[in-house]
Amino acid sequence: MSNEELNNALYAKMQEEQDAYRGWLLSQPPEEILRHTYEYTVRKDIMVALENNNLSDEQASALLKSETPLADVYKEFCKIETGYMDTLRDTLEGRADAVIQREQESRKALRNLPVYRNSGSYARENNELEQYRESRKANIACKDAIDQAISENYGDNRLNVNTAIKQVVDAFGYDRMLWVLANTIQHKEWDGRFSTANKRWAASQPIPRDVDGFGSDRTVYFVVDRAHPGLVDMFSTYARKEYLLTQPLAMSEIVDEAKRIHAKLQGEQAPNSPNKTHFMAEISPDFLKRAGTKDMKTLQGMLPFKSLAFTTMKDRKGVFAVIAGDEKRSKKLREPRESVLAKLQQPPPATSPNNSAKSRNPER
Repeated sequence: MSNEELNNALYAKMQEEQDAYRGWLLSQPPEEILRHTYEYTVRKDIMVALENNNLSDEQASALLKSETPLADVYKEFCKIETGYMDTLRDTLEGRADAVIQREQESRKALRNLPVYRNSGSYARENNELEQYRESRKANIACKDAIDQAISENYGDNRLNVNTAIKQVVDAFGYDRMLWVLANTIQHKEWDGRFSTANKRWAASQPIPRDVDGFGSDRTVYFVVDRAHPGLVDMFSTYARKEYLLTQPLAMSEIVDEAKRIHAKLQGEQAPNSPNKTHFMAEISPDFLKRAGTKDMKTLQGMLPFKSLAFTTMKDRKGVFAVIAGDEKRSKKLREPRESVLAKLQQPPPATSPNNSAKSRNPER
């Protein structure tokens, strides 16, 4: 027999064996069929391999000697350590990583999506409907996320507000979260469960009414309305504070902190440090969270004490402004110094006609 004939004979014998195995398998109850599914699949793959890889005369003849060459090859395959499970694990991890990456990219895109701050009619007139619709859709999703975050983080009459805020900020960012909260409070201005401070803040946010063709305001669709108003008010208060902590300090805020520390150091009747040798005043923790190196130098420069130092205290939390007990404390607060760079960046004053250069005309 030629090599092709030997391979064809082997293939026909194995196919007959596979058909008989399939017939037997179909006669079994479902549980038994499931138990043999892997074997049946591998046997089919062996048949495919035989189609594409011609064996030598000697190899084909050797397998033809067996009454069940297909079963023999399957048993031999089962003895071999393959990378099958490793491949499965790699596939599982690869799929999971791909899903995670897509979710991260989706969250990043949503977080970076700008808040559209105009009405639908304005968007239509200015060919910005796509931006308007995407932003409005995100506003509604953010509203649902705030409701969900409050629900998931409330228990035993306590709201884990920091975790709830982080949950929403991670998905939508501060701008959209505060936009939705301000819109909510504007719509609930009548509700006494919202603080005056939050109402005043919300009223300062220029959220336009978005009236549709039926006279309804579309902004009602991103009003936080499932959570208790008192919890929404608490969430809003802390959300505003957390946002503020991400912003750089204004000079006025550094001045206010300097005034507070100065007054504290002057107001003590006797040294109040642990060993009673120094006067001390704690620097505001919120101030420290926002202050950079330049801010701290500005603060230090405004306090008029020679022995001043900013330091920590053993067994006490925080950072303190400390001066010696014999330091003269009646000195006035120094004015903040304007940086040289800021001065250089200021535009030159306009030249007045009266201050123009003298004419070179000798007659004048």
